[in-house]
Amino acid sequence: MKYSAVVACWVITTLINVALGGHPADTKIPDLIDFHIGQQLQKSEIQPAALASDLTLLRRTTLDLVGRIPTVAEARVYLASDDGHKRIALVDRLTASTGFAGHQANTFDAFLMQGTSASLRDYLRAAFAEGRPWDEMFRDMLTVDVSSQSPAEEYVKARVKDLDKLTNDASVMFFGVNVSCAKCHDHPLVPEWSQAHFYGMKSFFCRTFELGEFVGEREYGDVKYKTTAGDEKLAHMMFLTGTLIAEPGGTEPAAEEKKAEKKRLEELKKNKQPPPIPSFSRRDQLVDVALRSGENRYFARAIANRIWYQLIGHALVMPLDQMHPENLASHPELLDSLAQDLIDHDYDLQRLIRGIVLSDTYARTSRWDGGQRPVPELFAVANVRPMGPFQYANTLHLATTTPDHFAGGVSEDEFIRRIDAVAKASQSVAELFDQPHDGFQISVTEALLLNNSQRLADGLLRDAAGSLVGKLVSLTDNRQLIETAVWNVFVRPPDEQETKLFDEFLQRHNDRKAACRELVWSLLASSEVRFNY
Repeated sequence: MKYSAVVACWVITTLINVALGGHPADTKIPDLIDFHIGQQLQKSEIQPAALASDLTLLRRTTLDLVGRIPTVAEARVYLASDDGHKRIALVDRLTASTGFAGHQANTFDAFLMQGTSASLRDYLRAAFAEGRPWDEMFRDMLTVDVSSQSPAEEYVKARVKDLDKLTNDASVMFFGVNVSCAKCHDHPLVPEWSQAHFYGMKSFFCRTFELGEFVGEREYGDVKYKTTAGDEKLAHMMFLTGTLIAEPGGTEPAAEEKKAEKKRLEELKKNKQPPPIPSFSRRDQLVDVALRSGENRYFARAIANRIWYQLIGHALVMPLDQMHPENLASHPELLDSLAQDLIDHDYDLQRLIRGIVLSDTYARTSRWDGGQRPVPELFAVANVRPMGPFQYANTLHLATTTPDHFAGGVSEDEFIRRIDAVAKASQSVAELFDQPHDGFQISVTEALLLNNSQRLADGLLRDAAGSLVGKLVSLTDNRQLIETAVWNVFVRPPDEQETKLFDEFLQRHNDRKAACRELVWSLLASSEVRFNY
């Protein structure tokens, strides 16, 4: 049985390290991934799928890093290159582009703000553009300085009216743990999760309140809860690890003092002024303990697992919100290594994303010709993944823009400007599509939208300068027309069967413009456009 050269090399050079439970300090993330995945495949006696073709990998990588398909010009340059390091150069170029920050902002906003009507997109775009570490973003979102009115405040503000939701959302999104099952009773399946864990986490948020445009935090306030036996208990600030946080001594103010405080707050709200910053912030304490050495395992593992899911399509721990001792990772050592690498490199998300995308595990084809398809947690073959709303909208708009718009001779700055203009134009269309989830299927609503939306037809199939349809109408040779259309939409050349069928279709139609519109529409409505494969 043959395995990739990377895996074979790793088996030889790191055998002693693995036996001792570690890896060399300078281990590269792609090698780390391919070693652990390769080990499990070898144990399972499964030969992994081959690497995807250059064009497939180019399309997949561009969609994952900047949220769009590559242009025909980019595809032809990449295909023609014989540089052995062109994949690395591609990843470095894309992660350095403005599109990377924009796409990561869309992706992270979708999971951070799910279940709310608010958005963190502007904050996230700026954070990714400057390479802000994940621990700093976490701190920005949970410990906002009320005097600054940072856009990161929206994370808490969108949930402040429901502190149970705020508690569980923060636990799920930042630590990969759904503690809601322990709200009314100890978790029935996970002995480690008790009511004390849910209310211990809620204690970090129990003093948070809304004041007009601001979110404040009181100096006092506790959480009490009843056990299934009917006993009332006072909750203490307790992190998921069981670590208790002590609070400086103090007494709850008397009724008259509370009344006076309420009056002061009402005056501040009326004048649109922020509430005072507490001398002891419980939310600050949550961030501090979550990032503390020895306590930060949950935080690092959760984001490593989520980014793996984002790029691979199946997480190392599934479901994403069940990262508890009773639900082990498919590759525990790999997840721990990725988490430790994050910690060691100051929670650099771009480093992690780059490492995963450059692995052979990521680069495998999604086609499986070896009989029964292996279970997803072996990562023997790539997953076919539905695009997010912004990816899909960008793809539709870029696919229906004439390839001449991005052809040779366009400067790098002008190319970026034109790509950004397409992304901006597609934003309103993105709102028409659903955010994908596990078990996602294209809805009847979306299918009807593609068939009947005059808005989409007018925007994507217009016969005008700068449009794909306009370009196709100007072509008199059917084969050239078909080549142009398929390359622009699918980012690949047409096969013989496609060329034959489309040629017959064009010959049957006297109305050239209508035929071009229908041809493009048939390509756009295909599953090949809707999914990242």
